[in-house]
Amino acid sequence: MNGNFPAITAFPVLTKLTQEFPQSKAYLVGGAVRDILLDKEVTDFDMLVTGIPSHELEAFLAKNGRVVFAGRNFGIWKFREIGKPPAEVYDIALPRTEFSMHKQGLYRDFTVKTDHRLPVVEDLKRRDFTVNAMAYDLAAQKLIDPHNGQRDLAQKIIKTVGSAAERFSEDYSRMLRAIRFSLQLGFEIEPETEKTLREMIPNINAFSENRRVVPYEIIAEELLKSLKANPPEAIRQWDRLGALTEIVPELLQMKGCVQPENWHTEGDVWPHVILALETLSSEAFRKEFGEHQPGMELIVAVLFHDIGKPYTITTPERDNSDRIRFNDHDVVGAKIAKRVLNRIRASAPPNVGINIDYVCWLVRYHMLLVHGDLEKMRPTTIEKYFFSTIYPSQDLIKLMFVDGLATVGPEGEGFTNNYERLKAKMGHIKQQTGSHGIKLAKPLISGNDVMNLLLIPAGRRVGTILEEIRLKQLSGELGSRADALEFLNQKKTSA
Repeated sequence: MNGNFPAITAFPVLTKLTQEFPQSKAYLVGGAVRDILLDKEVTDFDMLVTGIPSHELEAFLAKNGRVVFAGRNFGIWKFREIGKPPAEVYDIALPRTEFSMHKQGLYRDFTVKTDHRLPVVEDLKRRDFTVNAMAYDLAAQKLIDPHNGQRDLAQKIIKTVGSAAERFSEDYSRMLRAIRFSLQLGFEIEPETEKTLREMIPNINAFSENRRVVPYEIIAEELLKSLKANPPEAIRQWDRLGALTEIVPELLQMKGCVQPENWHTEGDVWPHVILALETLSSEAFRKEFGEHQPGMELIVAVLFHDIGKPYTITTPERDNSDRIRFNDHDVVGAKIAKRVLNRIRASAPPNVGINIDYVCWLVRYHMLLVHGDLEKMRPTTIEKYFFSTIYPSQDLIKLMFVDGLATVGPEGEGFTNNYERLKAKMGHIKQQTGSHGIKLAKPLISGNDVMNLLLIPAGRRVGTILEEIRLKQLSGELGSRADALEFLNQKKTSA
């Protein structure tokens, strides 16, 4: 595990810096060092510079490139070199030590002390986990690893730098970061780190001065990144370590919520949802939808699709119903999902934030094929939900598919009959209209055509006529613009 580290010449501004300020040193630090050692692609380069005071460093950077963001109070500059594309921005920081103002793991409120004379090993002491607490001296081409991060990479463990209690107390969000890193890297959390995490996880909801110590948007970011890395294992980990209890207890109501055995031999609602998450990476899913990684909205919709069941269950023993039922669990579940996702600000995190309304739309309509008779479903209804231009409705089809696969009957097979029938009907509509891909052919005529030919004003009647013509187009009765105009002429004549 030697790593293919870049030379300092790969960063011309740092080469120039060390030439102009011979007493300075430049280091690659943090996740970039970790990922290089793991032979992973590096997308974010974080640099540490010593031996040059803050004001001189900022002036030098401003002269040799663009300071995109100056967090001078934190000793960090986001910098882009002259001639580099906008995407190539990296952090340049001074050695620093952070102190929580209230010493309660505050995420945002801390004082920062920077000291350009501080040795790099002192800076590494403040970092979260050993695998992130390494530095690479770009000029000397030397790895600096005072906390055995390279050893922990080899052993595939996530371990805090020093005392786990101290590291987590400095920033409670580090507990969620430990889970996320273990999922992203496929590592185990070191036993003492995990034990401390379990004990301290209730602090994730701590308040100070009437506001959350760890903002919900930070919690949401960690949850969504965990789900993106490994959906089923993320939920198992968050559950096992107590994070779900503290952050999304509504999900835990699915545990022990019984389901009819003739439809769900996989067990109660909880294992059904876990199994549905697992199917997102199954061979059956890849074969059906290609190799594309599921989007965040789909993953979250699969997680929440049956959250309404515990709140709507009726049983023969308790409610004198004919069998176990979950009437309107899709409607109720969409409302619960919206409340929970808004509460944790799931739309806020950059890059992984989700469209909450879209997720709730998926939850709301995931039972559409069960509630309705597909054979009697109008082609315009199928267009509305499965060829939608409002939402990428392929996700609704995918949700129905994984839900069916995770609904295991007595023979050990999933129930995908409704999905197969839907796919056949969608294929028939595409054939009738000469459509390709996931979009249907455009309407044959416009509202202006209707108003001009029938000499009627804009209004509900125009919409009704357009829908009628669209229905006939999707059914194959009208195949061209000329056919549609002829149909309108007949309407005019018979009016």
